Amino acid sequence: MTHVSTATDAVLNNARRRLLKGLASGLALAVAHTGEVYAQAATPTPPKYGGDRMPGGLVDNPLVFVSIATDGTVTVVCHRQEMGQGVRTSIPMVVAEELEADLTRVRVIQAPGDEKKYGNQNTDGSRSMRHSTEPLRRVGAAARTMLQAAAAARWGVPATEVRALNHELVHQASGRKLGFGEVAAAAASLPIPDRSTLTLKAPAQFRYIGKADIPLIDGPDIVRGRAAYGIDTRLPGMVYAVVARPPVVGGRLKSFKAEKTLQVPGVIRVVELKSTPLPAAHHPLGGVAVVASNTWAAMKGREVLELDWDSGPNGTYDSEAYRLTLEKAARTPSKAVRDDGDTMAALARATRRVEAEYYLPHLAHATMEPPVATARIVDGHCEVWAPVQAPQGARDNVAAHLGFKPEQVTMNVTLLGGGFGRKSKSDFVSEAALVSKAMGGTPVKLQWTRDDDLRHGYYHAVAVERLEAALDSTGKPVAWLHRSAAPSIGATFSLENRMLRPLEMGMTAINVPYAIPNVRVESPEVAAHARIGWFRAVYNIPHAFAVQCFVHELAVAAGRDPKDYLVELLGPDRRIDPRTLSDQINYGESPERYPIDTGRMRRVIELAAAGARWGRKLPKGRGMGIAMANSFVSYSAAVVEVEIDNKGLLRIVDVDIALDCGPHVNPERITSQLEGSVIMGLGLAMHGQISFKDGSVVQSNFHDHPLARHAEAPREIRVHLSPSDHSVAPGGVGEPGLPPVAPALCNAIFAATGKRIRQLPIGDQLARG
Repeated sequence: MTHVSTATDAVLNNARRRLLKGLASGLALAVAHTGEVYAQAATPTPPKYGGDRMPGGLVDNPLVFVSIATDGTVTVVCHRQEMGQGVRTSIPMVVAEELEADLTRVRVIQAPGDEKKYGNQNTDGSRSMRHSTEPLRRVGAAARTMLQAAAAARWGVPATEVRALNHELVHQASGRKLGFGEVAAAAASLPIPDRSTLTLKAPAQFRYIGKADIPLIDGPDIVRGRAAYGIDTRLPGMVYAVVARPPVVGGRLKSFKAEKTLQVPGVIRVVELKSTPLPAAHHPLGGVAVVASNTWAAMKGREVLELDWDSGPNGTYDSEAYRLTLEKAARTPSKAVRDDGDTMAALARATRRVEAEYYLPHLAHATMEPPVATARIVDGHCEVWAPVQAPQGARDNVAAHLGFKPEQVTMNVTLLGGGFGRKSKSDFVSEAALVSKAMGGTPVKLQWTRDDDLRHGYYHAVAVERLEAALDSTGKPVAWLHRSAAPSIGATFSLENRMLRPLEMGMTAINVPYAIPNVRVESPEVAAHARIGWFRAVYNIPHAFAVQCFVHELAVAAGRDPKDYLVELLGPDRRIDPRTLSDQINYGESPERYPIDTGRMRRVIELAAAGARWGRKLPKGRGMGIAMANSFVSYSAAVVEVEIDNKGLLRIVDVDIALDCGPHVNPERITSQLEGSVIMGLGLAMHGQISFKDGSVVQSNFHDHPLARHAEAPREIRVHLSPSDHSVAPGGVGEPGLPPVAPALCNAIFAATGKRIRQLPIGDQLARG
């Protein structure tokens, strides 16, 4: 039989060669005693993946996470932070499922920052339930096993005859019953069973996991105003502080005068905070703190401070000039981080080429609750209350600034009024601790205002993405070049870091799985002049925007339906080892457990398209756009329908968003996260922008940094979840819904108007005179 070579064959062959290269790296050269050099199989320590590779690892000790009162009330410790994603509900759901507890008799308490006790506590990277579900199921199963053993001992029967059922322990032969609380103390004294002996439920037995009717544990308190966020902390004798920070990152205070400030009624003291030399990582910027009897007095006192700043090395940072720097970098050949085939030769000989550049500005987190922290120091111990995503990191930083050991710091975690990655950085927490120290340990609530938040935050990276493709006679791409010019988050920790790191390039850049024989992805060097930090979906935002808009441009150039073209570009359904695409990170997950599955990608595209009734005839001025993303080991797709009138007024009609995250834990919260992703994604695409002039942020509040408003929201958001599948490893939820929204919106605008949006935010680009 004759075999005709195809583009897909070339892709797969390139993948095999790359995998073999990776396997070859497992051989080490060893020198024998005779001096001869020979090949010897290396025996490195097996790599760790998922939660096991995170600081603190994973803990599944039931005595750490579960306690049961004599009345049977079960208390579950939540070691991840709640910021709207529902983790304070999902974690008790999982434990109660395997414990066979009545969820209405389960309460939840928040863990302080202590990774030695609880394991990793970082709430970022869409990892909370992805990493915690399996160990928490073991926690519940171990506690159930211990309760059953304690009941069996009381009755003098084999433990195999005792079954936990809906908060009771039942001796199946006699029908005798005991409540959980009646044997809890005895159970807690028993040895913890080895995880290999535990029996977990089959999915068909689940009462809570995967059920969509589980209410939020915090819901009643949140809607009634009883929930405690960071801003709600009150302590006896507490004072309040705000900080005047350097307007330019890397700047320092030359001198200040506080006479006028000290005359403001309510102002108690002024405290100078030393600046942290660049790179400042997650440490305070320095400046002058104004301490007062109330926040308003502190703010008014700050207004009349006389400050003289040295702007430092970033004093000339200008967004318009920096865009030119990024464009030059994106147009200049640079280091390849993925290089399959011979892309440059294929582009050079192509008769049909498509090129495009996309620009995305810095973005601010703009959480509903700005950063805030309360700290006090008593008898050599600092206690903090703060809405932090990484409590152990915050604890360690506070200890370092105070000259304490971490054990001398208690980090109490409040509810977070939004996080999006901003509250993974604990600079604001250290500020509070330092001011408390200066005040002799007095409790200090240090509050950031909205202006502080926008002007002194950590920002999503500005980016220029350049893509080029060569098309064959049928319109299919035979070569793909992508240059991603953006400052790296790594620059926040090392000034030498001028390229996007492998993790950052593994976010919809190097790991696109398209059936294209020649693929080259490059990462030019560019310097950072602002604090770059994690932001919801991180570099998937610029990469997915550029890649998905460019695929749409290729479909138009080929005269094809964009949805059909996108599906065909994926090639045949297959499971790809991400290492064959030069992705050695894979969001920290095992490449065997988490291959890139183009079949799952295809199905979410089709799911979103079916929900939107893709292909139906639309009236003039309306258009649909589609985009997909593979991020945080989940698969998402969005279809946006827009209407644009003859004055260029944009109205978003409907959005259909689909997600395949593998198994579902809390479907109601999955749906909520996707709805939130749609609103956030649309708002960022329409308005999101932080710009710099003379080193300082131009925007200051919502008058010049608007968010999406009610009138701009779609008429309807329809969420489509792939069926829960426990045969695959769990994926992320909090971030994967965001990346496809902006490109789907801009593709819809093109469909409605023929106008291509390559620069965000959209702003007034559609306005017609």
